[in-house]
Amino acid sequence: MRTLLNIIWLLFGGLWLALGYVAFGIIACILIITIPAGVASFRMAAYALWPFGKAVVEKPGAGVGSGVMNVIWFVVAGVWLAIGHVTTAFAQAITIIGIPLAIANLKMIPVTCFPFGKQIVDADRLPPHARPLHSI
Repeated sequence: MRTLLNIIWLLFGGLWLALGYVAFGIIACILIITIPAGVASFRMAAYALWPFGKAVVEKPGAGVGSGVMNVIWFVVAGVWLAIGHVTTAFAQAITIIGIPLAIANLKMIPVTCFPFGKQIVDADRLPPHARPLHSI
């Protein structure tokens, strides 16, 4: 079922969302100081491309640097990517088949806005200490 949902997701929004993350990642990698934001954007692009069966968990050892980067990320890219998720979710929710995709889109917004200090793992392989923030 996850594979079917991922294929439908890819065709009806996932590819465009992933391309948005890749675009922000390329822009962020232009300056040396923003390369961590670029890496986070590429990681989120992979998540936006194939999200079903993944879970978001807190990254152990994340500190103040993650918090600072989250604020910068939110202002520069997070809010715009979140708008893309809301727009895509609205378009997906028009059909009955698209409602689960729209819900998944809305679940991705918190990690879209604040990706630092979190990691994306397979839902089947959660570390024993990890409590998922959300899974799709």
